[in-house]
Amino acid sequence: MEYNFREIEKKWQQKWVEQKTYQVTEDESKQKFYVLNMFPYPSGAGLHVGHPLGYIASDIYARYKRLQGFNVLNPMGYDAYGLPAEQYAIQTGQHPAITTQNNINRYREQLDKIGFSFDWDREVRTCDPKYYHWTQWAFQKMFNSFYCNTCGKAQPIEKLIEHFEKQGTEGLDAACSEELSFNADEWKAMSEKQQQETLMNYRIAYLGETMVNWCPQLGTVLANDEVVDGVSERGGYPVVQKKMRQWCLRVSAYAGRLLDGLDHIDWTDSLKETQRNWIGRSEGTEVRFKVKDRDLEFTIFTTRADTMFGVTFMVLAPESELVPQVTTDGQRAEVEAYLDRTKKRTERERIADRRVTGVFSGSYAINPFTGDAVPIWISDYVLAGYGTGAIMAVPAHDSRDYAFAKHFNLPIVPLVEGCDVSEESFDAKEGIVCNSPKAGVTPYCDLNLNGLTIKEAIAATKEYVKAHHLGRVKVNYRLRDAIFSRQRYWGEPFPVYYKDGMPYMIDENKLPLELPEVDKFLPTETGEPPLGHATKWAWDVEKGEVVENTKIDNVHVFPLELNTMPGFAGSSAYYLRYMDPHNDKALVSEKADRYWQNVDLYVGGTEHATGHLIYSRFWNKFLFDLGVSVKEEPFQKLVNQGMIQGRSNFVYRIKDTNTFVSLGLKDQYDVTPLHVDVNIVTNDVLDIEAFKNWRPEYHDAEFILEDGKYICGWAVEKMSKSMYNVVNPDMIVEKYGADTLRMYEMFLGPVEQSKPWDTNGIDGVHRFLKKLWNLFYGRQGEFLPTESEATKEELKSIHKLIKKVTGDIEVFSYNTSISAFMICVNELTALKSRNKAVLTDLVILLAPFAPHLAEELWEALGHGTTVCDAQWPAWNEDYLKEDTVKYTISFNGKARFTMEFPADADNDTIQAAVMAEEQSQKWIEGKTPKKVIIVPKKIVNIVL
Repeated sequence: MEYNFREIEKKWQQKWVEQKTYQVTEDESKQKFYVLNMFPYPSGAGLHVGHPLGYIASDIYARYKRLQGFNVLNPMGYDAYGLPAEQYAIQTGQHPAITTQNNINRYREQLDKIGFSFDWDREVRTCDPKYYHWTQWAFQKMFNSFYCNTCGKAQPIEKLIEHFEKQGTEGLDAACSEELSFNADEWKAMSEKQQQETLMNYRIAYLGETMVNWCPQLGTVLANDEVVDGVSERGGYPVVQKKMRQWCLRVSAYAGRLLDGLDHIDWTDSLKETQRNWIGRSEGTEVRFKVKDRDLEFTIFTTRADTMFGVTFMVLAPESELVPQVTTDGQRAEVEAYLDRTKKRTERERIADRRVTGVFSGSYAINPFTGDAVPIWISDYVLAGYGTGAIMAVPAHDSRDYAFAKHFNLPIVPLVEGCDVSEESFDAKEGIVCNSPKAGVTPYCDLNLNGLTIKEAIAATKEYVKAHHLGRVKVNYRLRDAIFSRQRYWGEPFPVYYKDGMPYMIDENKLPLELPEVDKFLPTETGEPPLGHATKWAWDVEKGEVVENTKIDNVHVFPLELNTMPGFAGSSAYYLRYMDPHNDKALVSEKADRYWQNVDLYVGGTEHATGHLIYSRFWNKFLFDLGVSVKEEPFQKLVNQGMIQGRSNFVYRIKDTNTFVSLGLKDQYDVTPLHVDVNIVTNDVLDIEAFKNWRPEYHDAEFILEDGKYICGWAVEKMSKSMYNVVNPDMIVEKYGADTLRMYEMFLGPVEQSKPWDTNGIDGVHRFLKKLWNLFYGRQGEFLPTESEATKEELKSIHKLIKKVTGDIEVFSYNTSISAFMICVNELTALKSRNKAVLTDLVILLAPFAPHLAEELWEALGHGTTVCDAQWPAWNEDYLKEDTVKYTISFNGKARFTMEFPADADNDTIQAAVMAEEQSQKWIEGKTPKKVIIVPKKIVNIVL
């Protein structure tokens, strides 16, 4: 009987739905296991074969854990807000909700065809008001919280107000945008607006002035990963740096905990290191520099305060508020021209670019250690968001400072006697700091670092700074607060209205605040975000509802926020919502949260290492502080799947003709290689008729063939539509079946590595599944398994497979598992195995990889329940013991033949048998062996 994969897969996909096979509930009698994929943005193009790679890998693991007896949560949903749908709406006038729904339907159809064990009853969509209700709720909680450094967690804003009422800022240690100082009376004397402005300085969700990537043509702020080479990834429009008042999240308050938490999760070392570098902890000193002849000062942060004696200039970030204050009239035109050029470069570009640019401000700062006046420059290698946005430059001991000093001919003062400062050597010698002023030489500073090691000098300098009130010792982090506003339509609305210019939250029990209808998706003519087109977008505080804008009186009816939340808003806590997706009273119930706790296995791409994964960890830690999440870390184990690259095909057109020459003959002609649709190529052989019908210009094409075939060239490239190498999984499923697709994607190579898609190899996997099928069914359709007793060879083969597959799944080495399946099926076929128990174990092992086929065979074996509820088999080491061992017989280290011995044979027996072997005499040639070396169970080497 033939393996009819189309009927089998359709049958079981329907049964899984009818029988709710993958629906899961909290079951206290079972140990939980939570598997999660980074959920997709549903694009109009649908899935290509690279997209399911991670889903298949996690699905195999989810099915495996269920077979081990775990209660497995394996949900799926859609990151449904985003710029592509909005841009499409702008171009076509079609509402983003319609295109998003169409795209979701397409994704769902494709995912279902591949046979995933997702619990679709738990599906979430970030554009669903029932979902973003809880994103808005979390934002409100952040707005109404501050971060207490003393207790190390978020606290209600009411506690901060109470502190202010009793003692002002005295004794307060809280995360803030800037240090403030006032007493209780001054607080009480503030107006409501002044108090709100003060509280904004401490809120975890706050409005702040920040530099953003502004795209005028798109009319919105873009994230760093949405900007490529100074233009928007979507549309290729110019992007400039612009200071805007934006909603921000005080992620920086959690920097220390984000860093410490990495020690308690099972992620790769490389990913942890990426996050550590992004968070960027450094211990150092903040020091104040006064501006010469001005009532103005600014602060720098340095990890090497001991190098203050080597400062020869200062540098401000172009965005620094100090720039216009320190720029002299004589330098203003030059400075403004430089600032205008800098606006066109993103921070990412500035970090990567090593070119030296800058402009002198015209002002000087006073070095508090030496009294020297040093020039204040402006350069884009200093970023406003890092540290204080100002640096002291010690060019003798820092590469970028050195390059800057050399370029602008500024002084370079070594701190170490005999230090040869050059482009290849910038670091101070580990040893003695000996260029500080001698004690008593200058009245400006009595700090003497001579004779101290660098570590001692840093400590001494810190003490000096504190004692002389020049600054403070501080731990600094590179991690910056997240910009949380977007000037878009298609995103979560902020539950915020404005009174007297200050933001207030709508009542929590009135959530969700739903996205209004607009007639245009572009910014307004006055530059407001698209929500500025809404005619019913005002909040009536008495009625607690949205009303027409015409009713705004700023007494009872107030304007609502026009910005929307960014993409990461909806993806930052979706894993919690999956635990309890239909709860309309809470983000997640205490019962569900306590049971599922956190994600045991998270699978996704490395591109999210410093975006989504940082924000999700921050969001979860905040909810942990509130008592909503029971685990401080959301994702216990993380696996990054590699990328499936495209295998492109080429045809070769003879120049100035419409004739195409086959690969092996192309060197005989002057040809132009052209990409061809890989879907009309099989094993690098072109379907000529399909090619002629592919595009009108090829309808009359002629071909020069090899052996009657047109052979295409090939190359491994990124899978993209422009290279015609996108492979639609639907076509693979239709031709070979979902189980073949699943196994082949895993067979391509290790999950974590990138690898090329090569349709040429898929036939082998499909033949393997047919061969496995033939272990169960004869040519006439007869069912072959019997209750006969298993032979020693059958037991050895299946138990070897059990051990291999179990170990491989645990380390995500699925490609070697599939090789082991092939070996086992070949062995069982050669043995003509019919043993029902052996074949039953084979089906269970196969179930995570090829679930449709496994279900069909499980049913045929007489089981009335799904194979998902079978018990994962255990291997027995006794069956794996070898009765005999094959030895390689070598002479002077060269292998000549093999001999087989009982596994328990001793060395004397082995040596005697080898020496007596007729073949040995041929190689010994009558000589007396000097010695015989026996490597147990491997080699016998006779040294002559």
